[in-house]
Amino acid sequence: MKRIKYSSDVDAVLVELNDSPIDYAEEFEDIIIHYTRSGEPVLLEFLDAKQLSVNLINSIVNNKEVVFA
Repeated sequence: MKRIKYSSDVDAVLVELNDSPIDYAEEFEDIIIHYTRSGEPVLLEFLDAKQLSVNLINSIVNNKEVVFA
């Protein structure tokens, strides 16, 4: 993993997996995955990051499974 950063202007956590050039992206609910031409994941974007953080913390505190929906 190259780096993780928070983008406050769009409230997203960006997880950079490698430096490969991005060819296309697919969106799954609040997650966008950017891929190379050969289908290798390059960048993960977790949208609505503040709410995601709250949900993760609540799940940890309450010992419950995290469900992305």
